[in-house]
Amino acid sequence: MITQENIDTLLGNGGNVLGTDGEKIGSIGQVYLDDQTGEPSWVTAKTGLFGTSESFVPLQGADVEGDDVRVPYTKQHVKDAPRIESDGNLSPEEEDRLYSHYEIGGGTSGYTETTTGTTGTAGYDTTTTTGTTTGTVGQGERDVDLDAAAAGRTTAGVDSSTDTSRHTVGHDTSGPTTDDAMTRSEEQLRVGTEKREAGRARMRKYVTTENVTKTVPVSHEEVRVEREPITDANRGDAYDGPAISEEEHEVTLTEERPVVEKEAVAVERVRLDKETVTDQETVSADVRKEEIEVEGVDDTRRGTNS
Repeated sequence: MITQENIDTLLGNGGNVLGTDGEKIGSIGQVYLDDQTGEPSWVTAKTGLFGTSESFVPLQGADVEGDDVRVPYTKQHVKDAPRIESDGNLSPEEEDRLYSHYEIGGGTSGYTETTTGTTGTAGYDTTTTTGTTTGTVGQGERDVDLDAAAAGRTTAGVDSSTDTSRHTVGHDTSGPTTDDAMTRSEEQLRVGTEKREAGRARMRKYVTTENVTKTVPVSHEEVRVEREPITDANRGDAYDGPAISEEEHEVTLTEERPVVEKEAVAVERVRLDKETVTDQETVSADVRKEEIEVEGVDDTRRGTNS
């Protein structure tokens, strides 16, 4: 159960709202108190880009885990909740929409009280009760009267009482008097970056065949006939043997031929690397802003007689 002692922890330490499975729903925005009990009743989770949206989540059944608060709802359930401005209070109609979405009892629904006198609202002891209170109560009982529901809820740390000592100049013609000033708001464009996968580079090697031609010098032996005249130096060899005979002489000839051998050798190392290149991109978006115009005001300053 979330108590007032947990408010400073939830609001001051930048905690998150976690779903039933521990998934982050959003960062903690504001904590809303019950007007009757003063206990924390709602928390807003900042969602969307840059946390520009806030979703209301009931704190019934929630637990504090360090700086975070875990609620008994999934992230998608919270994101589908009705869009309600976190402007400091909740109207009865807004509460009913939220209670209906989260399927919990709230407001004046789910309570029926039978009395001997006037039928009252659960939470008010109007007369002596002789009957039995019946009905279905959702997650966590809430005794809230109609006046409290109409008053709504206030943000933690903000006094919801009206300062009657201050005189209000003018009033809100579109509803009950709320304040003596009008707040002007505008949207601001916040631009950031996100990293995503733009492509992939892959390196592989494969085998190709090419024809290589080289010229190699080769040599061979040829027969050459040499004749020499008979001289005193070779006369002995010339007359050695019979005078007339048949003979054969043989010479072995050699030649060179090309021989091809292949050998695989490493020639280089190749790897993939990355480098970051920064470009400039211009983005634009339409933003809304409120303008205030004043009607029925005389621009001429009026002087006073001395």
